Amino acid sequence: MTLRHFQIFVAVCDTMNMTAAASGMFMSQSAVSQAVAEMEEYYNVRLFERLSKRLHLTQAGEKLLGYARHIIGLNIAAEKELRTLSEHERVRIGASVTIGSCVLPKLVADFKRKAPGLKIEVTEDNTTKIEQMIITDRLDIGLVEGEIVSQDIISKPMAEDLLVLICSNQHPFSQRGVIEPKELEGENFILREVGSGTRKTFEDVMAGNGLNWTASWTCSNADTIKMAVAEGLGISVISKRAVEKEAREGLFQIVNMNGLAFKRQFKLVYHKNKYLTEAIKNFIDFCDIEQ
Repeated sequence: MTLRHFQIFVAVCDTMNMTAAASGMFMSQSAVSQAVAEMEEYYNVRLFERLSKRLHLTQAGEKLLGYARHIIGLNIAAEKELRTLSEHERVRIGASVTIGSCVLPKLVADFKRKAPGLKIEVTEDNTTKIEQMIITDRLDIGLVEGEIVSQDIISKPMAEDLLVLICSNQHPFSQRGVIEPKELEGENFILREVGSGTRKTFEDVMAGNGLNWTASWTCSNADTIKMAVAEGLGISVISKRAVEKEAREGLFQIVNMNGLAFKRQFKLVYHKNKYLTEAIKNFIDFCDIEQ
């Protein structure tokens, strides 16, 4: 039985007249009669007695009427609830650390001006963990800088990012206009944790150029890296977006490297089977516009 059958049945019960019920539902009388007949056949009971050209509910009809009103009421409640959710949708965004600190705040603020009623929840972690959260449906979208492994995730390119070498103002590199890549091999590096996009880019470029390196400090916080470098505890390769302000203020120095570039692509990712609500689609489109 369909919801429409129950609606027709209730309309007939409210009027006790097939013609009046048909008129109220903008249907033909024959269509109403057929619907009632289908219900009687389906349940194998008589729902109405036809006496003296008038309808009378049978005991079975009275019993079904209670259920029918309840079913219609539940449908109305479900529609109301889901429409409310639609009007107050949420988007769960995961961002790797560099994007979370340097890109996402302005991106979300600009988007919320276009969709003020939308609830946005943000989780910041490294690329590997963001990937796992998308696979397990704990996030709707990810904005990451590292490589995605799962074949079940769709990846769309965003902006390009450049990593730069930073050192303290007392470090010998700070007095040099440019250094040779081979000079990096004798330094202690302060690096992001394994699983982060920054660490992966650094490792790939160093390996691709046949350069050895030593990590003296590993951490998951870009601010810790910047402060440790400023104190002369080591050097680091980190997103230029994350250090431009401190470099301008003289907290540490950005050092040029001869013929060595650490570049990567920011990516927007989501599960291939994810149902994309209008809010999610709008955010994805907005990210395309903002590149």
